[in-house]
Amino acid sequence: MRTNRNHNLILASIVCLFVVFCFTFGALADQTTVNKEVLTVCVPVDRCPVFYLDDNKEVIGIGADLMRAVADKAGFEVEFRVMKEKTLKDALDNEEYDILIPFGSAIKSSSGQSSIVSDNLMQTPFTIVTVNHRNITSLNKIKVGMLKSQGGVAETISQMYPGMEINLYEKIDDCVKVLRKGEVDALLHNSYVWSYVLQKPSYKDLSAQTSTIFSMDFRVGTRDTAEGYDIIKRLNQGIDGLPDTVRQGIVLDYTSRKLYQYNFFDYIDEYRVVLLLGSLLFISLLIITQQKYRSFKLQQEQKMRELIDHDPLTGALSINGFRKKVVEILRNNPDTKYILSYNNIRDFKYINDRFGKEAGDELLTFWAKKSMEVMEDDEAIGRMEGDHFVVLRHAGGNTQLKKDENDVINHIRDFFINRNHDNKVRICSGIYVLTPEDYRNPDVDHMIDFARVAEKKVKENLKESYGFYNPDQWEKGMRSADIIGNLPLAIGSGEIQVWYQPQVNFETGKIIGAEALCRWNHSKLGWISPGEFIPVLEESGLVYDLDCFVWEKVCQDLQRWNGQGIHRTVSVNVSRSDIKEQVDIPNHFKELITTYGLTPDQIHIEITETAYAEDSALIIDASRRLREYGFEVEMDDFGSGYSALRMLKEIPVDRIKLDFRFLTANGDPEKGRIIVSYMIKMVNDLGMKLISEGVEELSQAKFLQENGCSEMQGYYFCKPLPVEDFEKFSEETITGLLKKEG
Repeated sequence: MRTNRNHNLILASIVCLFVVFCFTFGALADQTTVNKEVLTVCVPVDRCPVFYLDDNKEVIGIGADLMRAVADKAGFEVEFRVMKEKTLKDALDNEEYDILIPFGSAIKSSSGQSSIVSDNLMQTPFTIVTVNHRNITSLNKIKVGMLKSQGGVAETISQMYPGMEINLYEKIDDCVKVLRKGEVDALLHNSYVWSYVLQKPSYKDLSAQTSTIFSMDFRVGTRDTAEGYDIIKRLNQGIDGLPDTVRQGIVLDYTSRKLYQYNFFDYIDEYRVVLLLGSLLFISLLIITQQKYRSFKLQQEQKMRELIDHDPLTGALSINGFRKKVVEILRNNPDTKYILSYNNIRDFKYINDRFGKEAGDELLTFWAKKSMEVMEDDEAIGRMEGDHFVVLRHAGGNTQLKKDENDVINHIRDFFINRNHDNKVRICSGIYVLTPEDYRNPDVDHMIDFARVAEKKVKENLKESYGFYNPDQWEKGMRSADIIGNLPLAIGSGEIQVWYQPQVNFETGKIIGAEALCRWNHSKLGWISPGEFIPVLEESGLVYDLDCFVWEKVCQDLQRWNGQGIHRTVSVNVSRSDIKEQVDIPNHFKELITTYGLTPDQIHIEITETAYAEDSALIIDASRRLREYGFEVEMDDFGSGYSALRMLKEIPVDRIKLDFRFLTANGDPEKGRIIVSYMIKMVNDLGMKLISEGVEELSQAKFLQENGCSEMQGYYFCKPLPVEDFEKFSEETITGLLKKEG
């Protein structure tokens, strides 16, 4: 009895522990999901394999999986809703949906409401389908059937082909009926949907054209509101962070398998002749059925491989096919020297705008054709996107390059000239010479990146022709990528710090303020100069994120100092990029001082004179509004040579910040002193305040004071300091320095 009681106690304990574990695990799981914001996503479900319902009535497909992946990157969860409206324009007016898919570009809703769209998730190729391989010679003279749910796409096509007559129908079956009756000449849909629809046996008399008539962007859209703008902004971050390999994997997963499920009538349609033979031919019927099914499956797989590995427009390899072909070539030819080139046409958009998209497509097809004419079996050409081609060629030295220029490049350059148009095509190419390591461990994307760096350098120098990869340039690019990728982590971890450089009145020895400056102690790269990381962030569009952090930190310090009874003034930098990124900068600063209980006089806004010169209207308007809110606006780096003197009578600023390094630059120093003295007099006569930066010697400080400028900052007084050291810095330090210098 006691043994059984002990067993029962042990069993009860195990059950209790299991229940506690399940409850704890469930609570943790709920906690991980509750933090994510749920987006209601409206989608059409009549577009397998892009969007459709599975057996459980769940929305799946290429578009659904892409949306889930992007939303996860952006910190959202998605809840799909089946579009009940007839068109995307109607659905856009339904406020039950947070976002809608798919958009090619921004459109107006049925009620006239504007929309905004995200960056592109993928390119969707559109192809026409005809009966019995009918050849369509001119797209501008045909009748085309489309689904009503694709009304937005139809408008885009009407603009591209004004002579095309488009009729809209409820379902694919309705479209097929009117096509077979001859009421329309062709049907139009995206190639992914055709890859599913044409698996239906009763549609075997339909055939897709081999060429893509156009490709449409696949974007997320929503109403043009502040909330919509925030959602799209976050989704763009998710799109930007989604690797191309994930996109390609999702497309491949849905397009490489047979999604269409035969029903009873499909089998009757496919095998009606065989079924008439009766039961006597039952065994033969089984054999024939199996053979036909296998043959059909092989054909579909072959079509999918062709679609994935080849570019439907030019006949060149797709980027996926190019990767596989290059790996195969290098493994089969380990002793052959190769080069890989990355090529594109300068101002290709201009060509499309001037001559039309069809002419642009003809140029790309001609390029691929001429290239393939001179290439051997152990060489490859692939089209990455748009007008970008990658080529693997034998490394034949300058002789081979000149021959390729004569046989291929010159023909492409003269493409329009030979057609009686005065337009020469300009091509930029970057060339990467493969190394032994590339043969041992082929990484095609890495090779393409090397060649792309070389091409970019040619393009930036406003040249055409070709250039070779420079390892130093690649290292610089990798360092820039490291800076960009680590910015959010650096802000959160404290790697990026706000330092302060005191501003003093040389005449009185008083500290009159400070300038907030950034310092970055990178975990891997060490201390990075602002002269390096700020231009990188400006170029990548991330400098606004950095500046927002600096502004917030300065306000927090000012609030803390106010609490200690110390009223300080700090100058913060606002760049041209900030004002372009956030048009309402004045209101942003107004909200900051309200949040932290500051007064406007505690924040001085420094804007470089370069910004006034390049975007004068926008910057001047922002400066005017800042001054209306009570902030002092300063023109930074005055004298660096970008502005015209007339700007001083147009720009609304309170203080001029003189760049005293003007005197230390090349040229006659005496002339420099004369110019500076007159600049000081001019600013004083205009009734503006004046401060000089870059003061490094006592003689410079005395010169400035003698000529009417007493407010200064620079290494002579103090270098930029961490906040703890700045708080210890006192006016006694300045007074002692001045007494020591006599």
